[in-house]
Amino acid sequence: MVVVGNGPLSRDFSEHVDSADFVIRFNEPKAGIGLSGTKTDWLFMANSGNPMQRRLGDVGLLTSPIFRAAKEIIFPYHPLIIERYFEKLRLSSRLKGKRRDWTLPSIMTFGGADKEVRIMPPQFYERGCRALGLPADKMRVLFPSTGYFGIWHALERHPAKEWRVEVCGFTWQGWKSHAWADERRWIAERVQEGRIILIDEGADEGFPEAVLRLDPSQQEDRILT
Repeated sequence: MVVVGNGPLSRDFSEHVDSADFVIRFNEPKAGIGLSGTKTDWLFMANSGNPMQRRLGDVGLLTSPIFRAAKEIIFPYHPLIIERYFEKLRLSSRLKGKRRDWTLPSIMTFGGADKEVRIMPPQFYERGCRALGLPADKMRVLFPSTGYFGIWHALERHPAKEWRVEVCGFTWQGWKSHAWADERRWIAERVQEGRIILIDEGADEGFPEAVLRLDPSQQEDRILT
């Protein structure tokens, strides 16, 4: 399995990604276009806020190679989660057509493009926050990234003895309200456990040497996917 983030890639992973048994991507995979193939089994898309509004207005999204290849679109935020934790919009923003929850318009658009859409239950978000170590009193100011939820869900759904999970294209930086420090720590712990292998040296910056140089041969008994 290969999990492809939206950050820059240090080399061309196209052949490696397209030959994998399972591929996960996120939102708008732009930085790796031409370097990460097109195979996509799960495409996680954040169904809230300005980013989704922008995507729904992008006439090229539905015909892009990765969107067309996606077998399933996954929304990590149940509408109840958006209502419970996400900041309410000002009246001036609502008058401009902005909204917190784009779930229904997204379903209509993506379903119209013959895509299967899955909305994760509210418990998915809250369990993911707990797994990251995000305290309840921080869940209205810090939000795990879509990339984190995708990796976490992949590990939850795919047994360690049967799947080799490789990750590339992640920089763990960006929107200030994402819990980047916690995500980097969580990723480092999974690497140390042997659950994740970082295959893109461009994503290695900032990780302890002992974490990055974990011998992949320790997982030779797993099925290469």
